[in-house]
Amino acid sequence: MSAYNSNYLPPSCAPVPLNGNNLMNGLPGAGQQQHQQQPHQLPPTAASQQLYQQQAQGQQLPPVSQAPPYPGGATNLPPTSPFNTNISQKFLPPTSVAQPPPPQTSAANNGPFYANGDAKGTPSANSSRTSSSGQLYDQATLGNPPPASGLRSAPPPLAQPVANLASKMQSLDLNPHRANGGSAAVPPPAPTDFKGVAQAQAVPLTQAAAGSLMAATNAVPNLIPDPFNGQKPPNLHPNPAKMFGVPGAVPPTRPLQPPGASERIPYGMPPQATGDPTYQQQQNQQNNNLHRAALPPGATGPGWPGPPAQVPPKPLAPPPMHPPAPSKQQPYPMTQAYPPAPLQQPIMPKPPASVQPPPPGMFGTQPSGAPLQYQAQAPPQAYAQQQPVQAGYNSPAPLNVTQQGFSRLWGQDTIDLMQNRHILSPATIPPPKIVLHNQFHESINCNPSIMRCTLTKIPESNSLLQKSRLPLGIVIHPFRDVNSLPVIQCINIVRCRLCRTYINPFVYFVDSKMWKCNLCYRVNELPDDFQFDPATKTYGDVTRRPEVRSSTIEFIAPSEYMLRPPQPAMYLFLFDVSIIAQQSGYLEAACAVLNRHLDEMPGDARTQVGFICYDSYVHFYSMAEGFNQPHEMTLLDIEDPFLPRPDSLLVNLKECKELVRDLLKQLPKRFANTHDPGSALGAALQVAFKLMQASGGRITVFQSCLPNKGPGALEPREDPNNRSAKDVAHLNPATDFYKRFALECSGYQIACDLFLMNQQYSDMATISGISKHSGGCVHHFPLYQKTKPHMVDSFRTCFKRYLTRKIGFEAVMRIRCTRGLQVHTFHGNFFVRSTDLLSLPNVNPDAGYGMQISYDENLTDVKTICFQAALLYTNSEGERRIRVHTVCLPVTASLPEVMHSADTEAIVGLLSKMAVDRSVSANLSDARDAFINATIDVFNSFKIAQNLPSGQSGQLIAPRSLALLPLYILGLLKHPAFRVGTSTRLDDRVFAMDCMKTLPLDQLMKYVYPELYKIDPLIYHARNTNVSSTPEDDEEDDQLPELPRLQLSAEHLDSRSIFLMDCGTLIMLYVGLNVPANVLEALLGISSTAELSDYVYGLPNVVSQENDVLKRFISRLNYDKPYSALVQIIRDTSTAKGQFIERLTDDRSESSLSYYEFLQHIRAQVK
Repeated sequence: MSAYNSNYLPPSCAPVPLNGNNLMNGLPGAGQQQHQQQPHQLPPTAASQQLYQQQAQGQQLPPVSQAPPYPGGATNLPPTSPFNTNISQKFLPPTSVAQPPPPQTSAANNGPFYANGDAKGTPSANSSRTSSSGQLYDQATLGNPPPASGLRSAPPPLAQPVANLASKMQSLDLNPHRANGGSAAVPPPAPTDFKGVAQAQAVPLTQAAAGSLMAATNAVPNLIPDPFNGQKPPNLHPNPAKMFGVPGAVPPTRPLQPPGASERIPYGMPPQATGDPTYQQQQNQQNNNLHRAALPPGATGPGWPGPPAQVPPKPLAPPPMHPPAPSKQQPYPMTQAYPPAPLQQPIMPKPPASVQPPPPGMFGTQPSGAPLQYQAQAPPQAYAQQQPVQAGYNSPAPLNVTQQGFSRLWGQDTIDLMQNRHILSPATIPPPKIVLHNQFHESINCNPSIMRCTLTKIPESNSLLQKSRLPLGIVIHPFRDVNSLPVIQCINIVRCRLCRTYINPFVYFVDSKMWKCNLCYRVNELPDDFQFDPATKTYGDVTRRPEVRSSTIEFIAPSEYMLRPPQPAMYLFLFDVSIIAQQSGYLEAACAVLNRHLDEMPGDARTQVGFICYDSYVHFYSMAEGFNQPHEMTLLDIEDPFLPRPDSLLVNLKECKELVRDLLKQLPKRFANTHDPGSALGAALQVAFKLMQASGGRITVFQSCLPNKGPGALEPREDPNNRSAKDVAHLNPATDFYKRFALECSGYQIACDLFLMNQQYSDMATISGISKHSGGCVHHFPLYQKTKPHMVDSFRTCFKRYLTRKIGFEAVMRIRCTRGLQVHTFHGNFFVRSTDLLSLPNVNPDAGYGMQISYDENLTDVKTICFQAALLYTNSEGERRIRVHTVCLPVTASLPEVMHSADTEAIVGLLSKMAVDRSVSANLSDARDAFINATIDVFNSFKIAQNLPSGQSGQLIAPRSLALLPLYILGLLKHPAFRVGTSTRLDDRVFAMDCMKTLPLDQLMKYVYPELYKIDPLIYHARNTNVSSTPEDDEEDDQLPELPRLQLSAEHLDSRSIFLMDCGTLIMLYVGLNVPANVLEALLGISSTAELSDYVYGLPNVVSQENDVLKRFISRLNYDKPYSALVQIIRDTSTAKGQFIERLTDDRSESSLSYYEFLQHIRAQVK
């Protein structure tokens, strides 16, 4: 339901079903899969319900109420569920209307058929596959609960106690309304782990009656206030557990009677509070969780039930230690029980000999016929044959909760991906914590935004790494903008005499005069002045030095780190002025931005700048001293280019600023009427190199078409009719001219950056070589036109960032590893000068790199290893500096520990870089197969590490650390860089691959798998909070509610809501067709979605609190980005909707699988 419905108040974490359509994997139609009956499972009968009523009267339990018949069924029993276990409903979106009749099934495959007659999947051996979770029910039958999933019927009533237990289990299972695993009734406060996720615990039986609010009346009372005007719900309180939808509120302790049919509740206001001081809090919690509550069979009245009646315990039974029977009342998603420690083993009756317990595993008993969260317990049928249910059965099991808490704390949590399709965390996923033996070392370890390893525990040998099938490597963002960076200047920079490692916090001090290197273990002497603390200007303990208290530090390098005196900042701009370039109009925007930000370009008083234009010829501009305007010179012989006036083509920016500004104003007019179709890019690059080779610097190239004149001329290679083929050709350069040019530039400390503003195929695979091998960067603006304001704005923002960001000249970077490890492959834009030295003529804060690590020897006697990255560069002020990053990681000899320590995002970042190399060296199909094979190998290895039984079990068990790996791999397979079957321009594909190689990890993850949010809580927050407009409050983002991340599936979309998708450089606002007019007016300044055109860019400036809160939320999303993302507004019926839908990678498309189908494929391959 939408948050705009006046009768519904969604929590910030609840997934929302589609309005009007139910989608399975993005396709219309909802099917019910017919699953096989488990042993000892019988459908509930009227006799068993009558027996339950008789026992309930004796035990003071609520009797079973006779609910109206379900639609499409002949009895009042729910239809067959499409799921086999009780986990399914925990991850389904909340439902609010009646279940449609189950579709007819075919005897051939026992699977659902859709309107077109196609069968969508065949159930597995144990029917554990899930169908779409966005089921809809008729709103007129809210009194009828939708069907429950995963019902486990009791065995035949051989004895009255067994029948009693079976009836209770049946009562427990008739409640499907859950939100992200929340139970129907509000459970007691649950213990939480360090991520704020609640742990599972047993829930009292009678709490299932919390959904009986509308059980005895056919009227649908309006109990819930308007979500934007009423009382602020508890889930928007700045409590992290509540913000992320963790059930933690106290259940109501007194009945709340709904109003009569004749009573009216004011719209947007909660019912009038009573004299009870806790009434208002209970009412708010009831409103917040009403969508989670269904109609349990034990409800007897229209109000909430009172506290459960306590039955006196029997004298000889230990009720608190009795394990709970399998039921669906565990309200916490993605949790799993593990066998308790021997000293904490609860006293349980011994199961019969005929029942064999599941085989033991290292981290809990492993897959059996029971759902995953029951694997630490005996099989369900064993419980049905045990002693009768004792008093106190409904009490929680604190030992199980404690054991689960420790399992999660130790990082040894597992999950069945087949049962938990909605696996994405409700918030941005934090990097895994590196656990060291030294707490101080943990606190000062390298920031994961700068350097991350694919494993937070390093295998002690190469054989152990091969068993895990995980890649070992690091992803690094060495020149990232850092707010508080310690910069020290000292006479002697302390380094190891053997391996040249810089002193860092992880070295060992033998005494105040000696230290032991943490990479090669050599003992070195400390200089006498090292005991002097530059921060306090005093002598003392060497551990107070900044070098040993910060893992990221910058040294001001002395003269011995310079091969020559620092050179001035040199900037040379090359503009394509052919007829295609002029038609696009990019030159006007580029010159305007450059003119506006000349003073902000990094540099000092020595900064020099120059300009060259080219079409079929090369045009130079002399701005010598004494000229009152720039002089143009044209080079006609492009086959043998030369410099006409080498002394005045690069001029001092400070001294000739007026001439430079004059030239930038004249250039767009100078070539406005050109009709030259030629583009002599190669000749322009050759003269630029001659101009820059004396001092080095940066060449910025603007290209609009395929180079077709002079050196480096190219021919079109792309076949427009073959853009969706499985085999993609021409990913390699057509000529090595541009690569050789880049390598020559690298030797002279020159970097080339490329802005491609093409209207047609321009062979980026070839011309981007000038940037790939010289340490430059590539920016792509396909189909750029000055008549498209959003493109102009996006280019202006990007080019401004490019001009004003900090820059490092004449840089080199070396990665050092602990003895026994070495770097064997590098990924990024650079030139490898020696085995481990990267040449970076320019380094910028938006560039990322990746390295693969290999073993030289085993790490048997090593407890920790370290990686150290040292970047030596010259800043724009001519100062030589060394930036050092050091990360420390523990070593382990346990294969399960290695698997549980995986960093999924770092693995995806490294695999994407490896796949680009595979695509270029082999072909795209090999890279796609490598993605899938890597995923299968990892899960096979984990299956071996956990001693899981071989063969198909209907489960796909993954460690919590790797739970998102299939989701991200599917995102990569559907990304323009690697997708097939979808029309993709070759230049777009090559640029996407370049981004895979060069983007920092945080930006890369949004590029691979965008973030999707539902912004209804923001609107509620704006309407029910005093939003101040003072600058102090604007800077405080903690006032904004935390929005849950949604998986990229259309099942979450609702025509009455607005959704925001953050793709990195683009933010899309998806406006549903039925969004209330007052919301549209407040947010966008319109009264109807019909007023939105097909392509709308930029958020309108509307004077309203809703608009202000949305802008603040977008600013928070843009905080860590190089520049603000372009905002695009898409209405539901817009022709631009396809841009939004194609990024819903969880759904099925014409040429690719849905996420669940991909999981089924992976599971079938895991042996």
